[in-house]
Amino acid sequence: MQLFKNWIAGEWVDASDGATFPDANPANPGDVIGAFPSATLEDVRRAIAAAQAALPGWAATPPPARGAILDRASRILDDRLDEFATALTREEGKTLAESRAEAARARDIFRYYGGEGWRIGGEVLPSSAPDELLYTRREPLGVVSIITPWNFPAAIPAWKIAPALICGNAVLFKPASYAPHTGLLLVEALVQAGLPGGVLNFITGSGSVVGDEMVTNPRVNGVSFTGSYDVGTGVYAKAVKNMTRVQLEMGGKNPTVVLSDADVPLAVELVVKGGFGLTGQACTATSRVIVEQRVADDFVRALAQAADGLVVGDGLDSRTQMGPAVSLEQMQTDLHYVSLGQQEGAKLVAGGGQVGGDGFYVRPTVFDHVEPSMRIAQEEIFGPVVGVIRAKDFDDALTKANDVGFGLTAGVVTNDLRKAFAFANRVEAGVVKINEPTTGVALQAPFGGFKHSSANTFKEQGRAAVEFYTRLKTVYVGHG
Repeated sequence: MQLFKNWIAGEWVDASDGATFPDANPANPGDVIGAFPSATLEDVRRAIAAAQAALPGWAATPPPARGAILDRASRILDDRLDEFATALTREEGKTLAESRAEAARARDIFRYYGGEGWRIGGEVLPSSAPDELLYTRREPLGVVSIITPWNFPAAIPAWKIAPALICGNAVLFKPASYAPHTGLLLVEALVQAGLPGGVLNFITGSGSVVGDEMVTNPRVNGVSFTGSYDVGTGVYAKAVKNMTRVQLEMGGKNPTVVLSDADVPLAVELVVKGGFGLTGQACTATSRVIVEQRVADDFVRALAQAADGLVVGDGLDSRTQMGPAVSLEQMQTDLHYVSLGQQEGAKLVAGGGQVGGDGFYVRPTVFDHVEPSMRIAQEEIFGPVVGVIRAKDFDDALTKANDVGFGLTAGVVTNDLRKAFAFANRVEAGVVKINEPTTGVALQAPFGGFKHSSANTFKEQGRAAVEFYTRLKTVYVGHG
């Protein structure tokens, strides 16, 4: 078994007590990728100290020079794209096509923020006083902790780490324990690109040990977390005691609304991509489809047929259209909700069970006649389970779309421009997709949700990310 190491203070090191945990392939649990360190409290504190020590020099480095390192890292990722994608599929389970797209996105994110080094800065403001220069400057937040999930183990770390670095911060990065190898490959690219030791520290291990210290240590100035609502609210409560700045993305229960004038085959295509692509393991995945009654029967029939026709298997097989759940625990969660939906009275029309084989495979599942109050309509499942809710008309569909605690993404399928814009204006979601799947967002655009999908503070991605990773200072210069 290959033994991997943490990256702390510019050195590859084991956990201080030598403990490790295995990282396995969800399509073939007997295929163990390697063992990763179970970092201790001592390791985390050492990483925080290393970040603090490296911070002044990195913050003083001109932003274009910081950007040049990110640009070199993007070229390293480009050279290793196929290797990166294969490693991602083997670790997380998604198809090779999905992994290639994610690896390319990580590459592009590094390239984008490399260019941001030439644009980042404050502004000169008109002064109300004579003989006075009034301007603002952006300064690094300081030491920031970045805690990421397993479902996008390349893209999400990239869109957090890259803006943190370009803004001059020093970083502690903890990937999810189901997907540490992909995160390690990102770190290797940055190290190879010339990132100074201590500026980025990579640690793996238990969230209760590693994550808690990353959030509660008073020397940490910011925390960016993506994960579940339950864990995210705990992060927020712990961090606020030190007045630490927090950025949270905590999932969704995303609707696609299909209006009666919609192209039904297009609607089915979008829901299949949004609901079953990535095995439904995306915070932006379609999990509710709200369909006007007039087209509901035709839509459900076509969606069930499409779901039953998907090829489920090992993501490394080119024939596979949907990979496994990431773990035994996640597969059991998916199957629990399938059983729960039937108990609640929803009609199972496709899928509903486990696929045979060694991996953690779940059939693409479709429920019809789901009621908004049902748990399968309210709770994030994070698997290939889609519930169809029927609506009387546009207003009823919009009401049902908003009838959840989350508000990340929302889609509508329609040929009526007025209703499309009415939906965009009235739906309670941070991202709106019109005649597009709920999954997939542009790296240069702000990303984040409403309600329980976020802390309702700072957006991620694009130039909006700079707001989180910098402090704004105002300077008055009298020169009379």
